[in-house]
Amino acid sequence: MANIKRNTEKETSSKKATPKEKKVMRHPAKSIPARVNILFFVIFVLFMVLIGKLFHMQVLNADYYAEKSVSSGGNVQIVQGAPRGNIYDANGKPLATTTPVQAVEFTRSQNATASEMRQVADKLATILPNTIDVGTLTTRDKKDYYLADAKNLEKISESLTKKEKTDDQGNDLSGTDIYNVELSKVKESDLNFTEEQTFAAKLFKEMNSTTTFNTTMIATGSITAEQQATIAEHESDLPGITIGTSWDRSYAENSLTPIMGTITSQKAGVPAEELDAYLKKGYQRNDRVGTGFIEKGYESELQGTHSISKVQFDKNGDVSGTKTIQEGKRGNDLKLTVDLDFQNDVNNLVKSQLDELIAGGYGAYNRGAYAVVLDVKTGGILALSGYSRDPDTGAISEYTNGTFQSVFTPGSVVKMGTLTAAWDAGVISGNDTLNAQSIKFKGTPAINDWWGDAGAMPLTAVQALQYSSNTYMMQLAMRMMGAPYTQAGQALDDSNRVKAYEELRKAYASYGLGAATGLDIPGESTGYLPSATSDAAAGVNVLFESFGQYDNYTPLQLAVYAATIANNGTRISPHIVEGVYDSNSDGTMGKLVKNITPKIMDKVNITPDNMDVLHQGMYQVVHGTDGYTTGRSMNNGVDVEVSGKTGTSEREVTLADGSTAILTANNAVAYAPSSNPQIAISVVIPDNTEANASSGTKANQNIVAGITKLYQDRYHFK
Repeated sequence: MANIKRNTEKETSSKKATPKEKKVMRHPAKSIPARVNILFFVIFVLFMVLIGKLFHMQVLNADYYAEKSVSSGGNVQIVQGAPRGNIYDANGKPLATTTPVQAVEFTRSQNATASEMRQVADKLATILPNTIDVGTLTTRDKKDYYLADAKNLEKISESLTKKEKTDDQGNDLSGTDIYNVELSKVKESDLNFTEEQTFAAKLFKEMNSTTTFNTTMIATGSITAEQQATIAEHESDLPGITIGTSWDRSYAENSLTPIMGTITSQKAGVPAEELDAYLKKGYQRNDRVGTGFIEKGYESELQGTHSISKVQFDKNGDVSGTKTIQEGKRGNDLKLTVDLDFQNDVNNLVKSQLDELIAGGYGAYNRGAYAVVLDVKTGGILALSGYSRDPDTGAISEYTNGTFQSVFTPGSVVKMGTLTAAWDAGVISGNDTLNAQSIKFKGTPAINDWWGDAGAMPLTAVQALQYSSNTYMMQLAMRMMGAPYTQAGQALDDSNRVKAYEELRKAYASYGLGAATGLDIPGESTGYLPSATSDAAAGVNVLFESFGQYDNYTPLQLAVYAATIANNGTRISPHIVEGVYDSNSDGTMGKLVKNITPKIMDKVNITPDNMDVLHQGMYQVVHGTDGYTTGRSMNNGVDVEVSGKTGTSEREVTLADGSTAILTANNAVAYAPSSNPQIAISVVIPDNTEANASSGTKANQNIVAGITKLYQDRYHFK
């Protein structure tokens, strides 16, 4: 207590030292009304602001906010493909064209029921012509349409027993399972639709398969202005239905049609196996894309610019409008390097020579005829002529794609490649002389040149080409194996055959034989090259390889081979598209966008002097004067000099009666004019009985001469 007292005294003393004015405290209860008044005033002001806002929204701007309220549900972006670009021949003749057609589009809201969609389909069926393209119906589709009628569904549903609505454990079935039971209850007699109902069922099927908030074309075709107007007038009765524009792809019927390729339908869209790659490029799943050849090879050019729109829907999920974000643009056009008139002339020539060969008795087993023409300078394809023949029936049909997809044994046309391999391997030098002679191995029949066993005949490399000596080439292959031919009866040592195969195939590939040519569209074959280590590759087959009787190549590869020799060893990729062009608004071809420029694929490892040997040899094949010259018919009736090489591969076949026959593939490669090459040609006529070098129709050589004359008459060599 003493301490407390001292503190009190101290405080009293301190107060006396510094006297302060006494503070008068207001009674708390008296301050409450003032605070309440302030609060009420604030509330009053807020209410006035709110009333003002409501007046602004509901009276002054009622229409604006009503629309705003409807559209508050959101929107979905819809992307649709534009019409595809056209394809023309070198002179502007249409080969593949896109034609706009009217389309009925359906945008599905989230509240659309099957019953409502059927009502729309039934209404549309009374307006649209049932001839327009809608699709097909399955039995399931018909049942879905039948049950979309509420009365039919109710009747079927009421007919179900309790047992049919439960599973084996007595549990109620799910809605989907019950619907499947209901489907099974629909009778065949229930599906006897009228023509109009069948049409409506097709429309319903397309509508029902549309996912929520998506827009699809449910029908395309000729829809008159009156029918379009009727649809517009009944917009409220046709929810989600609008008139749009689609397009059809059509192809002119000619020999180039197969090389156009095809495109997918809108329903099929992008192929599943390529979906990821296309989506990364900005495509939509339902985009129509090329599925082969030109349509696929130039997909990025032909595909148009997407149109983008936003489908707006209200808070109830009903579609309230559509807004265009980006207008679509038709794809670019393509112009080919092929003049359809020249193509047709080449076709007629090839077909007439094939008919003559068969009429001459040489074609009982023939499998067709093929010819390819290239622009030597650019690699542009000038003609692809192909005919396939069924030897059993004799039926002949156009097979243009066989020129780059089918493979054949080339025969002696490869001998320029064999010389190239021998020079590269160092087993021969320049225009060296070897003895063309009968090759006799121990225990095997002799292998002779086409003129038989005439004894040793010294031939230069040029003469080996001119006379088409197989034994000259065989001896080169043996040297590449390190086992040169020295005497009759020696054993064939093929232990180093893999090395010889590799050297030969390396040289051939540099010319485009057995390798991808670089064709600008997909689908080309790279040839057939059996394994060098297989049993089939052993023995004399490595020697047969040296004169073109083992590996198989396409006619296009042979034409590239000829063009590469004409270009002094520079191999250019072939291409069938000359350029990419803009598309005009009226659908015609516009200005040039991009030229397809030549692409150098390879350069042959050969000296200028050795290339000159090849040029001399091919010239002598056509212009030599002695009796062993093999290709003089290639210059018949032609005003310019042609250089070329014939090839007559052989194979033995067993016939139905057990007998055997020797069939020849009568081929040729050439270029013209000899001094300034502008075109390269290949000809392949497989499985004949024509011994080209000494008898027969010389169809292969006649085709070379005929093509050269056709080109000269139409375009004139520069």
